Amino acid sequence: MYDREKLVELFRERALKFGDFTLASGKKSTYYLDGKQVVLHSHGLRQVSAGLLELLGDTEFDAIGGMSIGADPIVAGVLAIAAEQGRALNGFMVRKEAKGHGTNKYVEGPVKPGDKVVIVDDVITTAGSALLSVDRAEEFGCQVIKALGVVDRLQGGAANFAKRNIPFEALLSIVDFGIEPPAEDE
Repeated sequence: MYDREKLVELFRERALKFGDFTLASGKKSTYYLDGKQVVLHSHGLRQVSAGLLELLGDTEFDAIGGMSIGADPIVAGVLAIAAEQGRALNGFMVRKEAKGHGTNKYVEGPVKPGDKVVIVDDVITTAGSALLSVDRAEEFGCQVIKALGVVDRLQGGAANFAKRNIPFEALLSIVDFGIEPPAEDE
């Protein structure tokens, strides 16, 4: 099942790049983690999905979801591994914008108001996308009980979840790649 060292190696081989980058959060960085290079690879998705289910342990929840398109493969992978384990679980997708026709919903999938849900994202910097997913899920009527990331860049995401009283865990952090977190004032 989950092999942490194998996942670190997959990120090193496929997703970690060095240079000058501007992140979705607007922050500048000398490295970039392209999580989709791992979660859109068969072995990477299996490691991520098994690892996230392991992090969840005995947590009781009804569904897992997050912002499209980043969370979509992760959600699908978690559902597949859960099924292999004999566990019934729903997934959902959160749209950045309503599609403008049909039901005009932000939340898509077999979830309903009152469901206990987990929000997932690949790379967490400030957690902006994941927190927007939290907002949309809560507006829909779901109870967000936890947030998960694949990699935590250690740049405020955990603190932003804590401000919302949402427990957060990640499979890996940048320290696993030998990268020191930036100073607080950066």
